[in-house]
Amino acid sequence: MEELDLKELFEIFWSKKLQIILIVLIFAVIGVVYTIGFTTPMYTSRTSLLLATSNNTTDATETTNAITTTDITINSKLVPTYRELVRSKKVLRQVISNLEIDVEEDQLRNNVTVTTVKDTEMIEISVTNYNPTYAARIANEIAKVFSNEVSETYNINNVHIVDEAEVENSPSNINHIKDIVIFVFIGLVIAVMYVLTANMLDTTIKTQEDIERIYKLPVLAAIPIYEANTQIQRKKQKSKKGGRK
Repeated sequence: MEELDLKELFEIFWSKKLQIILIVLIFAVIGVVYTIGFTTPMYTSRTSLLLATSNNTTDATETTNAITTTDITINSKLVPTYRELVRSKKVLRQVISNLEIDVEEDQLRNNVTVTTVKDTEMIEISVTNYNPTYAARIANEIAKVFSNEVSETYNINNVHIVDEAEVENSPSNINHIKDIVIFVFIGLVIAVMYVLTANMLDTTIKTQEDIERIYKLPVLAAIPIYEANTQIQRKKQKSKKGGRK
């Protein structure tokens, strides 16, 4: 019974293959139009920072660059605090003032993402903007202002810029292949739902198996379709031939 159901399901989809293909193509075209015409390109620049104490003084005349276990522990505990400090009002306001850019503080905060590299003392600052040059400038300025703020607040110099943000030429929010695949998948789902719904609403009886399945009664006999028009034409042709004789 299960194999029969699967077979019937396959036959239903196969009979509607043209409609399914058409729906999928329509959604693929919609995906192309959406990604090209309705999505504003946004560019993301990233700068990475490393938390490491630069100088440890051992006595009044000697300085060493050795990093101790205590330094690593302190830096690890400061990572979550620094992550919030990067997006603080004080830092962002100073960045806006330094660059003299016309942007709201809340809007800038929404475009700034701060992530930490797992099991490290590294922080990555990402800035998204419609202008790739602005994105890079803002990211680098945030890193500088943040580093100065840490130095003034904690009286330590343990924030070092590893990679400065660079101007990105490719939008970070547009992936044509990915978007088209998503729209094609949506079209396929809708096409399947359409076929199943249409089949459920179709109450016409088409085969002998439909009668047995719906009414739970065996079919004792079947009357073949009688093509009346064809038979009449044949009789007329025979009568014409007989008249000619």
